[in-house]
Amino acid sequence: MTFGIFIIILHFFIATTFGFTVNLIHRDSPSSPFYNPTKTHFNRLHDAFERSFKRINHFKSSSILSSSTESKIQAQLLPNGGEFIMNISIGTPPFNVLGIMDTGSDLSWTQCLPCKECFKQNLPLFDPHKSSTYKRITCKSHSCLALDTPPKCVGQHNNTCVYTYYYADMSHTTGDLSSETFTFGIENKVRIKNVVFGCGHVNAGRFKASMTGLIGLGGGKLSFVSQLDESVGKKFSYCLVPLSPIMTSTNSNNVVSTGKISFGDNDAVVSGSGLVTIPLVEREPSTYYFLKLEAISVGNKRIPYKGSTKISPTENVIIDSGTTLTFLPTKFYDDIVTAAVKVVNDTRVKDPTNVFGLCYNYPSNVGEINDDLRFPILTAHFSGGDVKLQPVNTFVQVEEDLICLALVGTSDFAIFGSLAQINFLIGYDLEAKTVSFLPKDCTQQQ
Repeated sequence: MTFGIFIIILHFFIATTFGFTVNLIHRDSPSSPFYNPTKTHFNRLHDAFERSFKRINHFKSSSILSSSTESKIQAQLLPNGGEFIMNISIGTPPFNVLGIMDTGSDLSWTQCLPCKECFKQNLPLFDPHKSSTYKRITCKSHSCLALDTPPKCVGQHNNTCVYTYYYADMSHTTGDLSSETFTFGIENKVRIKNVVFGCGHVNAGRFKASMTGLIGLGGGKLSFVSQLDESVGKKFSYCLVPLSPIMTSTNSNNVVSTGKISFGDNDAVVSGSGLVTIPLVEREPSTYYFLKLEAISVGNKRIPYKGSTKISPTENVIIDSGTTLTFLPTKFYDDIVTAAVKVVNDTRVKDPTNVFGLCYNYPSNVGEINDDLRFPILTAHFSGGDVKLQPVNTFVQVEEDLICLALVGTSDFAIFGSLAQINFLIGYDLEAKTVSFLPKDCTQQQ
């Protein structure tokens, strides 16, 4: 199963139409800067569950709760709650930075010299004075005006745009809104000029030393993917591999497979038999990717969406690669559990952590989850198409002898999390305003 943060190692392929593809490596891989060899698999798994709940808590403080456009969310999520890391270079010559990739944020930022207040980081700090392509953004620019909160103007003629992003736990970053050349690939083959980002000079809070900032992939104007020009195309797609003791992600050579994320019209195309394309629901904040979920079928029993969350009284859910679990309105969740109990037809057991509402004893030597174990297929009926979720998407082994339904009831926010996205090639098209799902063995993706 997919949980925790993935690190992104970049290998790119340049074609006539510009685009690039990236490897996704799980945060708990020994090659990850977050790897802790003292923790067991299940320790890491429960850490991922905790991050899911922290992440949804941070949604509570966003402007989704308000109809006022003046209270737009600033930097929506706890930075340590993201599920992926991006390893890129910025500046000329290229300077390595390591940022959390976040589909729930827009502005990318990194710590910069001179640093008035910075959190400890393992990598050196970026010095904009040593880059020949670094530029500060002016206060009257469109980019400055696109910030979620009114900027502060400083410097000569009060013309330097200063951003401030606060997180719900009061972590924060403040610095100069700037533009730079972003470089991707181990051999520095792909360069994108004039990317707007934050050069943070005051950064404090619950940040980890293994990161330097954040890479925003939301739907807003200042996100990295929104800034890709017409020669690239405002598309990205990813494929997440299953990683757990009972859902192995090894190929025939017993090498752990990695997921992929691709950018651009050339590399991020999602097509093939079984493709389902869902229209995005347009609403504020534009950062988030909203879908309309009409019902979920448990086996052949269709359960209409019911209940409401703080997103709205409608069926809107946020698809988020940064949240491990899937959260649904409590009444809707309860009906799904009732239907699943009838299909599994086995003795329920209590989850000792009280995280999950439906669990079963599960011998650790049974192998992969499959239909022989009587776990049902769940079908998510979105407005625009149906997505069939295999047991690998909906059940998770949380202990050696315990397996649970990886859905959680909530009154807060409906989230379609990363477990539900395993073994799908998922494509985001910001121009067509769609999200596409293609069933795929992500361990076999080239």
